[in-house]
Amino acid sequence: MREFGYERAFDISGAVALLGADPDARFLGGGTNLVDLMKAGVERPALLIDVTELPLDGVEFTHDGGLRIGAIVTNSDLAAHPEVRRRYPALTQALLAGASGQLRNMATVGGNLLQRTRCGYFTDLSKPCNKRVPGSGCPALTGEHHNHAILGASEHCVATHPSDMAVALAAFDAVISYEAVDGPGELPIAQFYLPVSDTPHIETALPPGALITGVTLPPAPVAAHSRYRKVRERASYAFAIGSIAAAIDVRDDVVREVRLAFGAVASRPWRARAAERVLIGGPASADAFAAAADAELAAAEALPENGYKVTLIRNLVVAVLTELTEEATR
Repeated sequence: MREFGYERAFDISGAVALLGADPDARFLGGGTNLVDLMKAGVERPALLIDVTELPLDGVEFTHDGGLRIGAIVTNSDLAAHPEVRRRYPALTQALLAGASGQLRNMATVGGNLLQRTRCGYFTDLSKPCNKRVPGSGCPALTGEHHNHAILGASEHCVATHPSDMAVALAAFDAVISYEAVDGPGELPIAQFYLPVSDTPHIETALPPGALITGVTLPPAPVAAHSRYRKVRERASYAFAIGSIAAAIDVRDDVVREVRLAFGAVASRPWRARAAERVLIGGPASADAFAAAADAELAAAEALPENGYKVTLIRNLVVAVLTELTEEATR
């Protein structure tokens, strides 16, 4: 590992100024992803700026009844928060489905949003990777890709975003707050993650040197009846091969509102807008749920080894929406 400096920040403006003074610096929260990448040689920061002492560790109500979550709230604390469990249960379930208990105790909300892909080519310095070295190529296209993207990918990258938490946040239209050199700003999560295009190394729309300060969940009554379901290759700690965050409001057997987001299918959490449009105002039936999934997955472009994800996601949509509908009508 390359030698690096260490500074602890005690105020937000000071943290941003430290990063602005050194383009090779990185913010350090729990370090559960960054430190691993440093060990592998993928990340080689000259300076780590510890932000864990910043006053960003609270969860509070917003004026309109939503929730504001500080960027250094740990995944464990957020999952256990009574208002998150009551009002956004899919978020709690997504957090508990991610990593191990020990890692959740360290990992922060801001760091979770910014974690990098777990593609083996990205972390193997002996292999080319457009995310790591722009223009070097994407060997996953013809190599190992059974857990890679089926939606929104490009010839430049087919890696998937590994976060479980971000899938639930996408379903609930979370807004990311940040502080940059020129002041504070906000990005809806739908705009936060950038499409792969021909620049897969540029992953978010955060301004250079910006620090995530929090996440706001708008009020969403439908979110109280939500679920996160994750499929993985082993029952213990593992990344998803497919996941879904879903919420639905059904009255008189008609879908009044629905939220759907998929994980492990794209370079970012995938909000299933086409499926939602098909469902709104229609019957709450297994056939309708399947038709909605098909409408979303019509754009899927599978590689030779990951086509199973199309069927997997379709089945998840039907199963989870059916479960939520049956529970609501008991």
